[in-house]
Amino acid sequence: MNEPEAYIETGTLELYVLGQLTADEEQEVEAMAAKYPEIREEISNIEMAMEKYALMHAMTPVSDLAEQIFSNTRKEIEAEALKIIPPSAGYESKLRTLRYALVACIALLIVSTAALFSAHTKLNVAEEQIVSLSEEKEKFASRASFMEENNNELQKVADMAADPAWKIVRLAGTKFAPEAKIMIYWHPDGKHVVLDHAKMKLPVNDQEHQYQLWALVNGKPVDLGVFDMKNGATHLLSNMKEIGMAQTFAVTLEKRGGSVSPTLDQMVAAGNITI
Repeated sequence: MNEPEAYIETGTLELYVLGQLTADEEQEVEAMAAKYPEIREEISNIEMAMEKYALMHAMTPVSDLAEQIFSNTRKEIEAEALKIIPPSAGYESKLRTLRYALVACIALLIVSTAALFSAHTKLNVAEEQIVSLSEEKEKFASRASFMEENNNELQKVADMAADPAWKIVRLAGTKFAPEAKIMIYWHPDGKHVVLDHAKMKLPVNDQEHQYQLWALVNGKPVDLGVFDMKNGATHLLSNMKEIGMAQTFAVTLEKRGGSVSPTLDQMVAAGNITI
């Protein structure tokens, strides 16, 4: 993904159009828009979408709003007029003139109030819509990233299976967990050890325990790290600690964080390496 596409994905442009950014952030958006035509076009598209949405969802002010404003304002202005204009021969003429001016002011006030009310309502609806769109964009980006990562891991599994330098070691269950199954990819020359979660069958461990992988090297157990077995795993593969020599791989259930030596009566699976 190039720089303008990545910048558009952040959702900053929507906040810019809504006026929700600081002055420094607005300058950054304007600098990016000046640099990349794609960003200028995206800002224009967002503005057009907001305007179209606002027009579609325009709300008419309540029917008696103008009458209420007119009545209340007229009473207030006439009361003030009585205070400042003393009775005289030209009082009625001056009052009529004042009333005409009052009508014009109230008409302008009604139009302005109605427009402000409608614009405020449209802006609130548009802001809610933008927030919803931003959330959906984040969810989509997260799903796309997850799918891409899974595809990469699937390709890695296929490459390892086709490469004779990688050894496939299958661990079978013990009396402690007879249905357990684990598959390990081991590259002796590179010392890489990889667990395949997609082909793993183990009971889900609790919060106090973890599974620990061991390698038996000339009769001595060597710690290769801990891992969890849980429903809905987000990764297909796990890289464990490196080792270049081993005769057997085994897995035990230990306290969270692992143990310095395997608990043999908690061994869930083991498998010998065939050369």
